[in-house]
Amino acid sequence: MNDEPPPPARGPSSPDGSQGDGTPPPQMATRYPPPAQPVQALPREAYTPWFTRVLAWLIDNIPTFLILGIGWAVLLATQETTCVTEYSDADMREICVMEPSMLGQASASFIAPILVLAYVIWNYGYRQGTTGSSIGKSLQNFKVVSEKTGQPIGFGMSVLRQLAHTIDAAICYIGYLFPLWDAKRQTIADKLISTVCLPLSSTGKVT
Repeated sequence: MNDEPPPPARGPSSPDGSQGDGTPPPQMATRYPPPAQPVQALPREAYTPWFTRVLAWLIDNIPTFLILGIGWAVLLATQETTCVTEYSDADMREICVMEPSMLGQASASFIAPILVLAYVIWNYGYRQGTTGSSIGKSLQNFKVVSEKTGQPIGFGMSVLRQLAHTIDAAICYIGYLFPLWDAKRQTIADKLISTVCLPLSSTGKVT
């Protein structure tokens, strides 16, 4: 017969989670996100060349040119002829002039610009902000990312980056030429927003 005393019974858990015998509750392991990877410096050749960026800009603006062109085509195609008859003591003559129609004016002055604005916001704001590439950049196989995280910068910052390009243009467009000699091939807008252009195959973070 075993003379050892039975183990003490555990009572119900108290409201604070401890066991009835005073034993503290087991601690749950807290999971934290992995630490950020160290930022990797890249050589100048790793950044997207200036000429490639120019080609992407041209591709991105093809829809803009088409929309505005259609707007002006409608304006010209729907012109109306207005004639005025002038009388004098010895003669009568009719003067006719071409005037834009209401449809043409609305097409060129309102509808086309609104469509262009919507396209620019979608292409440079949403598409580029979420994926890193506008239509032109995607076709040229590069992306715009944060130089601190290597990730797309989001809708708001992408729109802000486009607005910052006005500074590139304000100084006789010299800001657009910065990638020709800059170590990271950045424009002034890139420097202000802390972005760089990298090939789509690049996964490393940059500094």
